[in-house]
Amino acid sequence: MNIHTILFDLDGTLIDTNELIIESFMHTFSHYGKKLSREQAIEFIGPPLRDSFQQFNSSQVDMMIETYRKHNQEHHDDYVKAFPNVAETLDELKRRDVQLGIVTSKMKGTVDMGLKVTGLADYFETIVTLDDVVHAKPHPESIMKAMNSLEADASSVLMVGDNSHDIEAGHNAGVKTAGVAWSLKGREKLITYKPTYMLDDMLDLLKVTGV
Repeated sequence: MNIHTILFDLDGTLIDTNELIIESFMHTFSHYGKKLSREQAIEFIGPPLRDSFQQFNSSQVDMMIETYRKHNQEHHDDYVKAFPNVAETLDELKRRDVQLGIVTSKMKGTVDMGLKVTGLADYFETIVTLDDVVHAKPHPESIMKAMNSLEADASSVLMVGDNSHDIEAGHNAGVKTAGVAWSLKGREKLITYKPTYMLDDMLDLLKVTGV
């Protein structure tokens, strides 16, 4: 395959923040008088926090975001870890001179926390966060920004993610896409968005790129 650049979503793709995010959503909604089930919390994973909380109470969005982030940061290191075979795969991709980047809808501060606690920070040549763009995924802006930073041609780029927003953003940017089967949204749901590839294990990237 002619893939020279791989862009990754972060949460749910490279690092397992699922329980942290679910607990943070459930804590926040409970704080504002609404009981949220685990299944309902999972549905909120992916979009920016503002979009998620806007659905509940537009007048309290800023306060809900503050409550969420406080809980999330206080408990961050207790929950967060890299998914299996992530470091091994990134090692081999770097050894073969594949350019690596992150494109995420998280703010820079929490991105840095996640990369530090998992030891993944040094693998990436560009990191595009919510702070760096006007439009979050599925808008292609963040992917285009990463490609420009790496001087990458769309025909040689692969976007990897666990959420529909990642796949749609890849389609909108004109790049190949890969869904991850360990997505909390479920493999079958992700397939409906027609990713170019579906990864059952991060090591599958080595086959996709011909490494």
